[in-house]
Amino acid sequence: MTRIQLLVSALSEDTDRLPVKMNIQSDTIVINQKMKFSYAEQSYKGYKLKIYNCNEKGVGLSRNLALMRADHEFIQFCDEDIVLNDGYTALVEKEFDSHPEADMIMFNVKQAKGRETYHNTDFARVTYKNYGRYPAYAIIARREKLHKKNITFSLLFGGGAKYSNGEDSLFIKECLDKGIRIYRTSIQIGHEEGGRPSTWFSGYNEKFFYDRGYLYKHLYGDLAIPMCLRFLLAHRKQMCREISMPRCFIIMTKGVKDASR
Repeated sequence: MTRIQLLVSALSEDTDRLPVKMNIQSDTIVINQKMKFSYAEQSYKGYKLKIYNCNEKGVGLSRNLALMRADHEFIQFCDEDIVLNDGYTALVEKEFDSHPEADMIMFNVKQAKGRETYHNTDFARVTYKNYGRYPAYAIIARREKLHKKNITFSLLFGGGAKYSNGEDSLFIKECLDKGIRIYRTSIQIGHEEGGRPSTWFSGYNEKFFYDRGYLYKHLYGDLAIPMCLRFLLAHRKQMCREISMPRCFIIMTKGVKDASR
């Protein structure tokens, strides 16, 4: 048994091709959505893959289905379009062994052009001040810590859910709220393939801004409306071309208010 277990969220994937495409180097659980219900086990280069095909959809649900079945020392969230570096598992294990204080570490995964949200240049603590920029596929954690704290992904947010993105940030916030000690590292473990269409983004339309307001209430509580204004001021040139900034703010505020009910 490998110390790391990869938890892959996939959508209608060929699971025979998936381990090759992703360069899998550990035992793995694959949740393959929008498929006929089935379960299978297969081997790839000596690693054990557990394949769960299911007809539900929603990335939060997918990650939870994998998380509840995980049983290795370390768990690594991943998507079907991540390609892992050769030999990265040894680097991950060494980093955790060198930092017993870390319950969770955010590793570098080079993101596709235009989708960059983070790049770590040092080893340091992740706090409420800087947690919001990390995707789920940056996360590797001590599995027992998450299970003991009963931490799961939101079913409301993310691809396939009612509200757009944000499940990653909500998950990390819950980890912080429940005392999980999170760190970042400059070690790179893979890269994101470009070209895959987004499962949630369809432009800076009214739904985008409403959903962002709804998310901000969950993330920031009473500070949600000031954070909406801060977000729009920072991104108005890019995001407020089709809809005016005042109108975007009204839409986001409605999302915040609806989330408060």
